[in-house]
Amino acid sequence: MLWIMKFSQIFSAAMLVIILSPSLQSSYYPAEAIRSSYSYLQIPNDYRFSFRKSPSFHNAEECDSISTDISVCDPSLVHVAITLDIDYLRGSIAAVHSILRHAFCPQSIFFHFLVTDTNLEDLVQSTFPELKFKVYYFDSNIVKNLISTSVRQALEQPLNYARNYLADLLESCVQRVIYLDSDLVVVDDVAKLWSTDLGLKTIGAPEYCHANFTKYFTARFWSEPSFAATFEKRKVCYFNTGVMVMDLVRWRKEGYTKKIEKWMEIQKSERIYELGSLPPYLLVFAGHVAGIEHRWNQHGLGGDNVKGSCRDLHAGPVSLLHWSGSGKPWLRLDSRNPCPLDALWAPFDLYGHGNSYESL
Repeated sequence: MLWIMKFSQIFSAAMLVIILSPSLQSSYYPAEAIRSSYSYLQIPNDYRFSFRKSPSFHNAEECDSISTDISVCDPSLVHVAITLDIDYLRGSIAAVHSILRHAFCPQSIFFHFLVTDTNLEDLVQSTFPELKFKVYYFDSNIVKNLISTSVRQALEQPLNYARNYLADLLESCVQRVIYLDSDLVVVDDVAKLWSTDLGLKTIGAPEYCHANFTKYFTARFWSEPSFAATFEKRKVCYFNTGVMVMDLVRWRKEGYTKKIEKWMEIQKSERIYELGSLPPYLLVFAGHVAGIEHRWNQHGLGGDNVKGSCRDLHAGPVSLLHWSGSGKPWLRLDSRNPCPLDALWAPFDLYGHGNSYESL
């Protein structure tokens, strides 16, 4: 854990790493890659990212045996979906790195990467040479006319809405998936999150029942009885859609994509919320979510929508750190003006030929 010593001289928050991350070193070897069929999309010539090759990771002896020609339909796999966007690519790569580094059975994880107009398959392949993954093209035209303006332009990007279509994009044999945002790192075995008991619920996520739920919707929403009645007889709690365990079988059966689209259509004409892709999930699922321990989404580290705001961790143990909000750790570290907890993201950054954060 040499990186803890490095950052302890700079950030007092680095001492938290001892608690958050039981192991940041591993002798595991990587899993085998499964290539995508979307080879017709090309990386632009002016592509500005260069990532170092990830260390190697392999399963512990106690894990199930994984064959070299394993199919995406293999029931022993843990499925994780993450978007690959040019502006957030550095975060996505760090997220994958953190997941592999802390997984007890990293060869048993299959990554589903969602993209819009750029194929980043070659970059993923070179960074994680033997990763099991597939790249899925998400047609932004599907949501182009459904997206409304938000408090931050970044929340209006079509790829933010790709999670709504995972049940359609992923193979029908994939019955469950963990969806993760690109601005987080996992410091625990993701298989623990995968094994969440959803009961009869379609999604599972950490819930925050003391949050002011009314602030996520406009006065227009609450003044219209037919809208406000949506939450009647439901014990509604806020949850962050950046970390979700999703039962895709139930999702497909109940047609939740259409239900989310319906609220997006209402939003276009009635302006019932100010945020991006979150409120439709609250409208459809709040009160019907399988609660997960808060340790799996220590969110808000990006300062919400307040630029330059540094946040502390919530009380309790930590398995996942999430820089939701406008402040992203890679941007703040590069600007030499980081928040203390950004030091916990830096060890997973594979950008460039080496990090120079020690000179901060």
